[in-house]
Amino acid sequence: MRAGSTALCLALALAGPCASLGATVEAKDYDAFWLWAGVRPQPVMASAKVLYILQGEVTATSPVRLVAQGGATPALRGGELWLVYRVQTLDWTPLIYRQVAAHLRRWRAAGNPVVGVQIDFDARTRHLDAYAAFLKDLRSRLPPDCRLGVTGLLDWSSQGDSQQLGALAGVVDEVVLQTYQGRHTIPGYGAYMARLDRLSAPFRIGLVQGGEWTAPEGLERNAKFRGYVVFLRNPPEGR
Repeated sequence: MRAGSTALCLALALAGPCASLGATVEAKDYDAFWLWAGVRPQPVMASAKVLYILQGEVTATSPVRLVAQGGATPALRGGELWLVYRVQTLDWTPLIYRQVAAHLRRWRAAGNPVVGVQIDFDARTRHLDAYAAFLKDLRSRLPPDCRLGVTGLLDWSSQGDSQQLGALAGVVDEVVLQTYQGRHTIPGYGAYMARLDRLSAPFRIGLVQGGEWTAPEGLERNAKFRGYVVFLRNPPEGR
């Protein structure tokens, strides 16, 4: 989910067509946010109900390692906090698991309301079974009271195997589907028709600050829909 990603699969799986131009995504209209590396905290974070804060990236280079990222650790006393890890490979070493556990303990020891860990990995639809196996193992290593979430790709709901989707849903507590590529909403995102009712896990929809969004008809009635997460951006230079 990095802001500079060129993967077209980081798009929204929608249930219906979108208007030609959506409304601009204003952070003040939402209460859940991603805070990524290099992005300065914004005033809206003070009233946030949910924050997803990047902790690091698991690289695919040899040796595989966890590179710490993100800014200063905010002191939060209300709402919910998720620790996010950008992942290039699922071949984690024992050290990486220990580092994630240490991050979790440190944040909680400081009094922050950490409720879960989110994995941001571009899992291809045909390999969701392998991803589900990795997530199941990761979950077994987390404290019982720690939730596990993932970011979701465009074609999971429309092309994913039902059995694999079911296995994923049995492991994760939420999936956050994304509507943007890089720093912009994907043009014609409404054309990416998908059957959201095939997603048996609770899901949110990820938007990018300053992008556009028109909710598909029936989204609010979907029993698995849990709201939105906005990817915060630094304002353009000179503003």
